[in-house]
Amino acid sequence: MTILVNLLGLGAMAFVIYWFWLWRPQNAARSAGGAIEITVSDGVYSPSHIEIPAGESATLRFLRKDPSPCAAMVIFDGLNISEELPVGQAKDIRIQAQEKGVYKFNCQMNMYQGSLKVV
Repeated sequence: MTILVNLLGLGAMAFVIYWFWLWRPQNAARSAGGAIEITVSDGVYSPSHIEIPAGESATLRFLRKDPSPCAAMVIFDGLNISEELPVGQAKDIRIQAQEKGVYKFNCQMNMYQGSLKVV
């Protein structure tokens, strides 16, 4: 019985590590001139990987469906952007033209994670 409990515990830990730090969707949303809509729910940003052209500004529209306190903020590393996300309301965040590179964004507890790739 002890072995079964230990195996279940290890499995749960492996799932948490995979879900929050290792899982990466294959497709990225690309800017097509309009706002890119990002849903915040169930522990993830969807889509979590965004691509925009270098030298162009873009609007990211976050819609927070998750009432968890962890989802209350979005922070863009390297861009000096930190915004509150109201539950059930769209929040537009304007990204000014940037040089090529990858800029990570996450919640204040670093559980929700995404990336903004400037190509």
